[in-house]
Amino acid sequence: MTRLVITPQAERDIEEIGDYIALDNPPRALSFVRELRAQCRKIATSPEAFRLRHELGEGIRSCAHHRYAIFFSAGTYEVTIIRVLHGARDHLALFSDEQD
Repeated sequence: MTRLVITPQAERDIEEIGDYIALDNPPRALSFVRELRAQCRKIATSPEAFRLRHELGEGIRSCAHHRYAIFFSAGTYEVTIIRVLHGARDHLALFSDEQD
């Protein structure tokens, strides 16, 4: 069984997404955060099914969920969720900043 790891940054991303949605719709914020976490678990069951994103870094993959993208890396026994970002953000710039 593949172990799922969510980085502290990805946890903050998910919390910020929930906080933003809660400004208009607190019940939807809770359900959306649950959906994001469920999608992360789904990723861990078959990470190879998702697109490689070579431009972001070696071994980085992404999965779309509504208007958000879940970025992760996968090893033999572990899937690591790296970031969860809105699709309109400049993903390349964000990943470049993290590597500097």
